[in-house]
Amino acid sequence: MISASNVTLRVGKKALFEDVNIKFTEGNCYGLIGANGAGKSTFLKILSGELEPTAGDVITTPGERLSFLKQDHFQYDNYTVLDTVIMGNQRLYDIMKEKDAIYAKEDFTDEDGIRASELEAEFAEMDGWNAEADAASLLNGLGIETAEHASLMKNLQGSVKVKVLLAQALFGNPDILLLDEPTNHLDLDAIAWLEEFLINFENTVIVVSHDRYFLNKVCTHTADIDYGKIQLYAGNYDFWYESSQLLIKQMKEANKKKEEKIKELQEFISRFSANASKSKQATSRKRALEKIQLDEIKPSSRKYPYIDFRPEREIGNEVLQVDNISKTVDGVKVLDHVSFVMGHDDKIAFVGSNELAKTTLFRILAGELEPDEGTYKWGVTTSQSYFPKDNTEIFSNDLSITEWLTQFSEIKDATYVRGFLGRMLFAGEDGIKKMKVLSGGEKVRVLLSRMMIENSNVLIFDEPTDHLDMEAITALNNGLIKFPGTILFACRDHQVVQTTANRIIEFLPNGTMIDKVTTYDEYLESDEMARKRQVYSMSESDAADN
Repeated sequence: MISASNVTLRVGKKALFEDVNIKFTEGNCYGLIGANGAGKSTFLKILSGELEPTAGDVITTPGERLSFLKQDHFQYDNYTVLDTVIMGNQRLYDIMKEKDAIYAKEDFTDEDGIRASELEAEFAEMDGWNAEADAASLLNGLGIETAEHASLMKNLQGSVKVKVLLAQALFGNPDILLLDEPTNHLDLDAIAWLEEFLINFENTVIVVSHDRYFLNKVCTHTADIDYGKIQLYAGNYDFWYESSQLLIKQMKEANKKKEEKIKELQEFISRFSANASKSKQATSRKRALEKIQLDEIKPSSRKYPYIDFRPEREIGNEVLQVDNISKTVDGVKVLDHVSFVMGHDDKIAFVGSNELAKTTLFRILAGELEPDEGTYKWGVTTSQSYFPKDNTEIFSNDLSITEWLTQFSEIKDATYVRGFLGRMLFAGEDGIKKMKVLSGGEKVRVLLSRMMIENSNVLIFDEPTDHLDMEAITALNNGLIKFPGTILFACRDHQVVQTTANRIIEFLPNGTMIDKVTTYDEYLESDEMARKRQVYSMSESDAADN
């Protein structure tokens, strides 16, 4: 159990939290939600002990171990992957290293023997003999192959490091588990594995995530941060949304009834206060009027952008034909004779752990790369807008966002362009912000503004939900659902994929491809997925035997 008692945090004169009282109990998973800047990550740091509150206390049950998902991807560069995971239980790791050092001594004294015996007893009590197997199981579940477990962390790609640090947080059955955006940079398979892990986890979990499907799947409770307070709801994200909207509706209806009563009393008092025979009744109604208090209904601090992609031209029947495209990147063949035809009603989600294959295909179709082999052809009625995963080059200039966006608009009018930025929550002077100083979320919103102003009938997205808050993801999701053109996209948000796509293409690690007209949930339950899992399971078993 972990709780906050009268916790207040002030940054300068501003109170980020004010007298927060909340208890998180064993066996429950709490989704911590709130608008960008509400303080979700800050509150997790207070609970973890990384940040001291201005006032109040954080109380944990004595003897319980707390684990917090690390965000420093370079802290463990000189350790192996397996050791990094085991360091999630620092005491166990220290025992292992001390034991190894004692047994490596040439002159093994009686004192060494006594110390080793003490360590062995504690090691066995902590289930240390299964530590490496447990760590390997977590890594395999997150899609990190056994061959990489002995690698140094500094030799891994950033997306793989993220998975290792997540495995570290999960390792050793912590009593309290704090997870800040654990699904960031995970592929959909790894997210599905994490969902099952947390569903079966029996201790206390507090998680911050922008993935609505993930929160709905794993959370038993929702803690909503708004205006420096935290309101606890029993239920997942959808339950919170329905409950909070119902509460606001009930408060508005109650206020309406009170306002009607106030008007009725005021009219009576106005008519009869000077009437001697009615003066007692008027006085009585004055007292009743003074007792009526309207409920204070604060508007939420959440802000939703308005995302609406409107194609200038209706798309024809011939959209895209891809014939036997192959591409090798850094000596690895990531696309191997890829072929498919896209129809005018298709919204295709590209899924699976092979992110490089997806990005490479999108860059080829956007004209940024040439294939080694094969061809592709866009239909004559098509126009394309592309959202890249890596936008570093786009934002390395001295233009303001209004100046940059005007380049892509047929109407070269600053007011017109600022209208698109306003929809994406860039108000007033925000329009003169320099491109190179924008945050990750702001960059994404600028790119989405460009895609709206281009009025294309084909949209290509490579992980558009990274860096977006839940409100922006919801707005993007709605925009994609109602878009009348065609879409090719890769996205880590399960709900976006499920509600947008009507066709699934998966690039498998062995270079083959599955192409199926279906929703994402139906695809996950399909025979193709079952056969794929069976093949992977057999190949892992063969590798272990060898």
